Amino acid sequence: MLNRILFKNQDKKQLIIAMIGAFMGITFLVTSIHYLIKVNEFGKGADILGPNTIIVQKKVTNSSSLNLSKTDFTPREIEKIKAESFIQDVKPVISNNFDVSFQTDDPLVPYFRSDVFIQTVDQNFLDVKSAKWKWEKGDSFVPMILPRDFLVMLNTFMSASGIPQISDDLAMDIKFKFRLRDPNNSDKEEHVNARIIGFTNEVASILVPESFMQYGNQIYASTTESKITQIMISGKESEFGLVEDLLNKRGLESKNSQMVVGRLKSVVGTLFLVVLGISVIAVFVSGLVLIQYLQLLLSRNAYEVRTLLRMGYPPNDLIKSFSFYFIKIFGLVAAIGLGIFFVFKLFLDKMFESGGLYIGNNIAWLAIVALVLAYLLFALASYLNARKGIFNEY
Repeated sequence: MLNRILFKNQDKKQLIIAMIGAFMGITFLVTSIHYLIKVNEFGKGADILGPNTIIVQKKVTNSSSLNLSKTDFTPREIEKIKAESFIQDVKPVISNNFDVSFQTDDPLVPYFRSDVFIQTVDQNFLDVKSAKWKWEKGDSFVPMILPRDFLVMLNTFMSASGIPQISDDLAMDIKFKFRLRDPNNSDKEEHVNARIIGFTNEVASILVPESFMQYGNQIYASTTESKITQIMISGKESEFGLVEDLLNKRGLESKNSQMVVGRLKSVVGTLFLVVLGISVIAVFVSGLVLIQYLQLLLSRNAYEVRTLLRMGYPPNDLIKSFSFYFIKIFGLVAAIGLGIFFVFKLFLDKMFESGGLYIGNNIAWLAIVALVLAYLLFALASYLNARKGIFNEY
């Protein structure tokens, strides 16, 4: 009865326009937040490098081949790169300064031996979280992360030998051994057991813990000065284009796969940031239009409101009638917008997957939290405006 009295003479054109704006804004708000989060998560856990992280080195030119220019990094150069506003962190990639050979040490696997190149990176850059990634003198084995190409090579070798190929899990059970040797003293050497704890497509060398590298360089290194020929750069979200410009200006290069992933995440992330900004504006404007419509409705029903108050109707009942009316409208629009988001998600997930961007099917709950927050803010604004309008007539 009360709703018929208060809402019978309303012009619903403005209400419908505001509902359409709110519906579109909510749909794009949830969609943009969800995919912005999923795109930024893309690649996490797939390899050892953290998000937006690349390994770079100086380009080899004719002058560097003739020793007219250097390909190593000085501490001053590293600090200059780190000082850039779009760079989060820069760390050197430390290489071995001693002779290392790598061999199988398992009766179930054919004997295989090769001289290798090992490296270590700062643990903060590793996306592999394992309690095994540590080493001290006397430990039973050295944990290592191998290039995936090594497993391909090992399987090729085993296939040629008529032996069944092995999976990642089986490879991690194979026993290996490092031989450390001083290049200037062939009698000074040591054998250390080793085990694989992971694989990577991003690094071409064997990765070992920093403590093991320090031990080898202290005990078995030659007198040759150690040089930093590679560094790891972590760029800020959605600013990978600036990182790429920096590489070009300074004559640096990285693996093409790392550049493609970083460029893709930056472009798509920027696109969704733009959509997110437009969505927030659309939701805000449509919310303002609904609040304005609430105020207009209160002014049109000023006579009815004053009459009801004089008849003894509690002001809070009238406040609830007006505020709940618009809260239900916004809730209906939010529910429809969320439903359309799930329809969009089915098509967008397939589109990203066909484009090689595997972002998973789970929901980014922060998008739902943003929708709930928008709903609560609108509910609060509706209640406060209804309360103000009713008490102005009280």
